[in-house]
Amino acid sequence: MAKVINGYKRKWGDRWDGRRIKTPGLQTIMSTLWPKRTDCEVYLNDTLDVTELVKFVDKKNAEHPELKTTFFHCVIAAVTKMVNERPLMNRFVQAGRTYERYEISCAFAAKLAFEDHAEESMLFFVPKPTDTVDSVSKLVVDKVRKVRRQAQMNKKDGVDDLLDKVGALPRPIVMLICKVARWLDYWGKTPKALSDGDPHYSSIFLSNLGSIKCPAVYHHLNNYGTNSMMITIGTIHDEERIMPDGTKQIRKVCDIGATLDERIGDGFYFARSLKLVHYICAHPEILDQPIGEPSGFDYQ
Repeated sequence: MAKVINGYKRKWGDRWDGRRIKTPGLQTIMSTLWPKRTDCEVYLNDTLDVTELVKFVDKKNAEHPELKTTFFHCVIAAVTKMVNERPLMNRFVQAGRTYERYEISCAFAAKLAFEDHAEESMLFFVPKPTDTVDSVSKLVVDKVRKVRRQAQMNKKDGVDDLLDKVGALPRPIVMLICKVARWLDYWGKTPKALSDGDPHYSSIFLSNLGSIKCPAVYHHLNNYGTNSMMITIGTIHDEERIMPDGTKQIRKVCDIGATLDERIGDGFYFARSLKLVHYICAHPEILDQPIGEPSGFDYQ
């Protein structure tokens, strides 16, 4: 019997992590001529006006000091809402075929301590359509606290623990394991034990460089896994801007960088998706609504 995932009944040709999508001839040819994700990168760099979003965060923390909401939490919720509303952004190409994920997943790296030699832990979670920015904040905070608490106890789990164990093996064995892993990945046969919690299989991979006072940078995609969207977030700073009424104002802005796989959509689709993120930042109250609800953005 075919497995049913989120109301969708899997068919022949589907993968465990996505259903196969029929694409126009151009995209089909591109996926065959350029099978590597790193050969099809499109880099977008933009500056978001986050003045209203910063006010939103400050107000939320003043009203609910027990739940610390950060700018990064809001960006995660905003991008997740964008992907929910723009389904092509949740696609990936593997083995020359295009797939759409059954769910939206997010991943990011958390520094276990703000020191040069401190390790990073890769965190992975799947927001529900009913989640709001509050539940996303709680989810992220709980995960970060858990890995930092485990780090203090010299304990690890999930992908980090598995990587440490494999990395400790003799080099020829590590090379063989990696070759087998890449073969399984290419054909969509990666065991759940390897893919669960792996950021390379996430819809959205975010890097909060602003937390270490670093600007948004270009970050490449990877050929391993299925991640088709890498987003870096820079520092919030003041910038003089000309407003729609012609006046000049000092606004809070933040640079972001996004690297995308051009085989999942075209420039027009990507540009509209970015405009939606701008709209959410200008109307942050939308983040109090469930991720699965339409934003109300007029794409005209």
